[in-house]
Amino acid sequence: MLQLLAGWPGADLIRGSGTAYLLVNAAHILGIALLVGAILPLDLMIVAGRRAGEVAPFLVRSAGVGLAVALTTGLWLFSVDPPNYLGNRAFLIKLALIAAAVLNVAALHLGRGWRTFVAGGPATPVTRAAALASAALWLSTLVAGRWIGFL
Repeated sequence: MLQLLAGWPGADLIRGSGTAYLLVNAAHILGIALLVGAILPLDLMIVAGRRAGEVAPFLVRSAGVGLAVALTTGLWLFSVDPPNYLGNRAFLIKLALIAAAVLNVAALHLGRGWRTFVAGGPATPVTRAAALASAALWLSTLVAGRWIGFL
């Protein structure tokens, strides 16, 4: 499976072209910026007890687009050298943090407190705790991603 991923034409493209690698890497950073730039303000609004019913759906969709871009380009970057990334402790931590953050988002959105919040009601303590966890997880993911290059 890893050999198949490493052998796809997209991996060959960015392995052979500094410009292509630069553009995919820039798109990855853009996805991360869109994700964190949307989700962090929303999380902080929830934790602070601010109502965000009108802006919450927009921020959630923006974060979702950012996540999709970051995951797609991240997989593409991973395909350049899968064994190297799988041997990198920071990369493995980043994957675990992403999984935890996505599970947290899913749990938050399935909860009644989220629906109340989006409808303009106050955030419940559970919703606030999930928002605090979300902020911590996504910021930790960001740090782990930067750490990859140092190991």
